[in-house]
Amino acid sequence: MAKASFVSRLIPRRFRKSQPTINLVRLHGAIGVGSPLRPPLTFKDLNPLLERAFTKNIAAVALSVNSPGGSAVQSALIHSRIRALASEYKIPVYVFCEDVAASGGYWLACAGDEIYADESSIVGSIGVISAGFGFVEAIGKLGVERRVHTSGENKSILDPFQPEKQEDVDRLLALQSDVHGAFKALVRERRAGKLKGDETEMFSGAFWSGRQALDRGLIDGIGHLHDVLKKKFGDKMVLKNIAASRGWGLSRLGFGTVAGLPDSALAAIETRALWSKFGL
Repeated sequence: MAKASFVSRLIPRRFRKSQPTINLVRLHGAIGVGSPLRPPLTFKDLNPLLERAFTKNIAAVALSVNSPGGSAVQSALIHSRIRALASEYKIPVYVFCEDVAASGGYWLACAGDEIYADESSIVGSIGVISAGFGFVEAIGKLGVERRVHTSGENKSILDPFQPEKQEDVDRLLALQSDVHGAFKALVRERRAGKLKGDETEMFSGAFWSGRQALDRGLIDGIGHLHDVLKKKFGDKMVLKNIAASRGWGLSRLGFGTVAGLPDSALAAIETRALWSKFGL
């Protein structure tokens, strides 16, 4: 018996039938926008991790999602890559929502074959938003003259230093409608046969607690990562965290971004706004 136990320890965990391995990828942060201390989720950065997570001889991939949303394009790219890898390796994907999986965060959550959340998780916000500021009166009071020269009549569309034009707003709303339509189509596809209630409310941009999301079919159950996975794969399951190596250089502390300080500051403000919408 001792000899068999010794031999079994020499076999990599992922090959031990009695110890199913689940690879875990954490999708934490705003999507496409971030700050030096809160890097964004992007397809470029996540793709290597996803390719490491989806391998042969594992039982499943688990995704821990904690995101208030962000870029629709990056959300779509990441979601698409997860589904492509899941299909290629024929591996089930389980998603676990933490504090928030809203807007683009819910887009990512829909990559799961099953979605779980805490009762107090914030889930949903299936909508599209664009926000900004108008500085027309401010620069007038400061005695600043705005000079804009373009080649192309729509090049200065939605310029915050010029009066807002209705035709510019209409163009933006049409663009948002297309993006919203893609988001709704994805949710309908991934949650087919599970959604409950009025779609007008469901796709209004509203968000709900985990329990309310379950009632609407946006998630499959209330539960936490370790508890759910142990029920599915047994107490001997092995959870392997797939994460990027960050090193110990100054860039890890954000010092590598000083040259782009204004951009970093604006990105940090945008990131803060995304989280604060959900009280976080």
